[in-house]
Amino acid sequence: MNKFQLYKLLRKNTNLSYKRSPAFEQNKWAKALIYIGGGFFATYLIMYGAIIGTAAKGEAGIMIAFAPIWMAIDFLLRFIVQTTPGMMVKPYILQPISRYTAIECFLVSEHISGYNLLWLCMFIPYSIIILIAGETWGMVLLELFTAELLIILNSQIYLFFRTLINRKVLWMIPALVLYALPFIPLMIKLKESTFDRMINTYSSIGTSWFFLPILLVIIVGLFFINRFFQFKFVYEEISKKKEKALKHVSQFKFLERFGLVGEYLKIEIKSNLRNKTMKSRCIMSLALIVVFSSLVAYTNMYDNELMQNFWCLYCFAIYGMTALIKIMGQEGNYIDLLMMHRENIIALLEAKFWFYSLVLIIPFLIMLPAVFEGKFTLLMLLAYMLLTSGFLHFIIFQLAVYNKQTIPLQLKVTAKGNFENGMQIFIELFALLGPIAITGIGYLLVGLTKTYIFMCIVGLAFIITHPIWIRNIYKRMMLRRYENIEGFHSTRQ
Repeated sequence: MNKFQLYKLLRKNTNLSYKRSPAFEQNKWAKALIYIGGGFFATYLIMYGAIIGTAAKGEAGIMIAFAPIWMAIDFLLRFIVQTTPGMMVKPYILQPISRYTAIECFLVSEHISGYNLLWLCMFIPYSIIILIAGETWGMVLLELFTAELLIILNSQIYLFFRTLINRKVLWMIPALVLYALPFIPLMIKLKESTFDRMINTYSSIGTSWFFLPILLVIIVGLFFINRFFQFKFVYEEISKKKEKALKHVSQFKFLERFGLVGEYLKIEIKSNLRNKTMKSRCIMSLALIVVFSSLVAYTNMYDNELMQNFWCLYCFAIYGMTALIKIMGQEGNYIDLLMMHRENIIALLEAKFWFYSLVLIIPFLIMLPAVFEGKFTLLMLLAYMLLTSGFLHFIIFQLAVYNKQTIPLQLKVTAKGNFENGMQIFIELFALLGPIAITGIGYLLVGLTKTYIFMCIVGLAFIITHPIWIRNIYKRMMLRRYENIEGFHSTRQ
């Protein structure tokens, strides 16, 4: 069997594995959303391709000149749409084929993935416009081919950094530095317009014939680097390489006064400090909180009143929306023990409620100096913190009833994706849009001050009544306990 035949077989097996997965129904919902989102994304790409093509005035190179911008956007979008191939490679590591062959096949499939080809929706309209405007066929095809190769290169760069970020989140820093490097000329003051000079330089480099072979060599080099890293890390996870012994064990004895809830608070804190999956998610979420809170509070980027309110809300909501969206997923690893003393789940949910509410102090403290400078009001910060702690957490906690896929605590490269079902998607969308609707309607009807007071009241009401709605969640969980336990068991790794 040659590599092409093996590639076809692996593609067939991958498609069959999706259909045989116990989460196939959830996959269908996720795929439907992906297709809808892809349609909107393609429409935007066509629009921007036409705008850039019109601005080019018949001269090739403008699309490549703007490559640093759309490559940076593409890199961030890949955190949503692209996973590492380690998960798919895992079943084939011990098969009687070359140890790198399966990884090579899946890496090649990344090059011709639907997402990479989707960017042609921007490149092709641009190419058609500059061709009609008088550019030569050779130059148009050169720029089109170069632009698509840059997207393929971006997929390899993303795969390299994502693999390392999965092991240590600090690798996100060199990744961001790499994408910031092309913008360094903007920091240098020259007699000629710096931006125009930068655009002209990148345009001339991108449309030169020597750039293409260099690009191909870099892609091939990254391909073999990624092949090495993927095999290395997948093998480490499969062989269950021994973790380093802990030198210090925190007791958190001050939580013992809270009884059973305090014990579950200890588990939640230690899970976020030790387990790879939760630790990386925690660090990424906290980093986003710090970045967005600082941008909103200390820059002029979002001076518009509406945008300030929008981003201020999500500075508080980011952590809960990223961490709680898979609530009970990590507990799926030991759900049987929890079910032996089922009312312990109430204490577990209450511990999660207080833990994720206390995290909101971080964005509050970061944005508090902006209150002293007069950019925000104290009432505004309190309103968003209380609304998030009460109302938003009330919505997201409903997912505990429907989530039934186990999240591995340690695996990163070979972890399975967790798709959603219809009810989960509805709850997530409501959590995303509900607070915005409250703020927007209040802004139009009664003004922001009265809206903030209303938000404080609503938030406090849900905080005070959290034992009631947590017990209601628990009762509904018990009605679905056999279905959920079966789902947790079938999705364990």
